[in-house]
Amino acid sequence: MELYAAMPRRADALFELTDAVLCAGGPVVSLPELSLEVVHRRGHGAMYDALAQGRLDVARLRLMLAGLTLPRGTDGQISIALDVTPWPRPDAECSPERLHCYRPCRCDGVRQTIPGWPYQVAAALGGGRTSWTGPLDVVRLGPDDDLTEVTAAQIRDLLARLREAGQWREGDHDVLFVLDSGYDIVRLTWLLRDEPVRLLGRIRADRVMHHPPGRRKGPTKGRQPRHGEPFRLADPATHPQPVQESATRHDRFGAVTARCWGRLHPKLERRQGGWADHPGDLPNVEGTLVHLAVERLPGNRDPKPLWLWHSVPDATAHDVDRLWRIFLRRFDIEHTFRFFKQVLGMTRPRLRHPEQADRWVWLILAAYTQLRLARPLADDLRRPWEKPLTPDQLTPGRVRRSYPRIRRILDTPAREPKATRPGPGRPPGHTTSPAPRHPVGKHQHKKDTPRP
Repeated sequence: MELYAAMPRRADALFELTDAVLCAGGPVVSLPELSLEVVHRRGHGAMYDALAQGRLDVARLRLMLAGLTLPRGTDGQISIALDVTPWPRPDAECSPERLHCYRPCRCDGVRQTIPGWPYQVAAALGGGRTSWTGPLDVVRLGPDDDLTEVTAAQIRDLLARLREAGQWREGDHDVLFVLDSGYDIVRLTWLLRDEPVRLLGRIRADRVMHHPPGRRKGPTKGRQPRHGEPFRLADPATHPQPVQESATRHDRFGAVTARCWGRLHPKLERRQGGWADHPGDLPNVEGTLVHLAVERLPGNRDPKPLWLWHSVPDATAHDVDRLWRIFLRRFDIEHTFRFFKQVLGMTRPRLRHPEQADRWVWLILAAYTQLRLARPLADDLRRPWEKPLTPDQLTPGRVRRSYPRIRRILDTPAREPKATRPGPGRPPGHTTSPAPRHPVGKHQHKKDTPRP
């Protein structure tokens, strides 16, 4: 099995730990409870030793995930969502490389931060009424990392693996990456300008874009303008006639109107993060703006304007109605995050070192992938109050209920544990020094050049 082969050290304990996550009778609440599962034939000490001293061949796992059958659109295009999910560690003062992670607060709707480890996950998006995604990669963000540069590097590496696995070939549709707000999508467009990718993401509703520059007016000589007329997203008076407009009805949002304008760019400044060291004049990064207006929102909330940025500047080269529907598919990754945390226990362990947390997160991704592959073999073990589902409608939770039976059919490559006896324990009189404390770090952006 590929997963077992990607575990060069402590493979038996790591593989049985993954099986215990999938065969547990309910949500994972703690690591010691997992050691009591029947499929976990080793003690809790071996489990902690596997997370501390085990090894995972992450490069092999990434290539393995890229080679699996990926969900695609009707035109064969691959759509991948990128988003960051935090592992909260507010009281872990002895854990290094923690950051202030964004965490929504439901009490008053104000976004707050919490110390923890942020993980950026890339997952392929499917179609239809399903919450399944295809996780492809995960990267932990460090205190010295630039989010935009890390995202660009992650996209390049993912494209290389998709080429190597035969998922993308020359002449295929560009791979579409869907992002939520919080990403500098304009700078990402510039960094990935030579790659076969398209970027679609949400931007703030108070931004100002500009049309392409025209010729300098007046009889006197001088430098040609670099920016055209402003396009203020919050001011409809500055919006010209849209290049494309689509009106349709949606089951949840009612009447939906989508409009788009092409060849627009923001006015970049060197004091903005990431552009301080750019050589020469700052570029005009053009793209397409998509405005989405809906009749209603779930929960009787007031509809707010939604603006999307598409990295293809030609507004006539794509279907505006399809763009916003693909953006709605991005929220499938939120269901995946919830399943990771609430069912598979991604953030349950209280691990000290981030390297141990990385191994656990990759085990969770491998466990979810096992469920996705076992979906055709699963039975609908529904509760009496649940509606029956067809095999193609089974959710990740229902497939997990049937996984113990599937595991008995597939067996396990892990070897039986050897008989051991307890060690001598800590020697008498041995003392330990307190563990070092680590402050919560912040993202280190490049220094801005002083303004004249």
